[in-house]
Amino acid sequence: MVTIYERKLHERQLGLSRRELLKRGGAGALLIISGTAIISPEHAWGLETSALKPETMATLIQVARDIYPHDQVPDKYYAIAVKGHDETAAKDPAHKALIEKGVADLDKKAGKGGYRALGWEEQRVALLKEVEKTPFFQAVRGGLVVSLYNQKEVWPIFGYEGESFSKGGYIARGFDDIEWL
Repeated sequence: MVTIYERKLHERQLGLSRRELLKRGGAGALLIISGTAIISPEHAWGLETSALKPETMATLIQVARDIYPHDQVPDKYYAIAVKGHDETAAKDPAHKALIEKGVADLDKKAGKGGYRALGWEEQRVALLKEVEKTPFFQAVRGGLVVSLYNQKEVWPIFGYEGESFSKGGYIARGFDDIEWL
């Protein structure tokens, strides 16, 4: 039997209050930051970081979701999309500084709790609009165009079947089957 004191102590070690845990649990996926990793116990995936702080990567995942919002795409694919920033930061100190400073600025503008603590998407998008001309935002947005939509695992979610040349081309695969016209 776990006592209330032990549960509260464990919650503090995770960096979440009970109230915050319950609030996040009902609103969406919970990401746990532990050491150099970000873990989603609800969806059974994790992401290890090597150069950027795990908190930075968790914020980048939320930023990616806010820039290209698709409710049907799980956070796992957004995490894969922003992982390139961690890999680049490991080789390029200037890129690491750009991303860490950009996330720190977003957290500062967001106020207590930082960017991820903002409860409403509209609030986060308003902050992103304030920084959309910055090199940080352009680097994140520009990288997402390819890294998110070039993942073959997300193509079925959008209804894209992939290239058709190897399957006979579009003409041989229903190019002119327009039922709605």
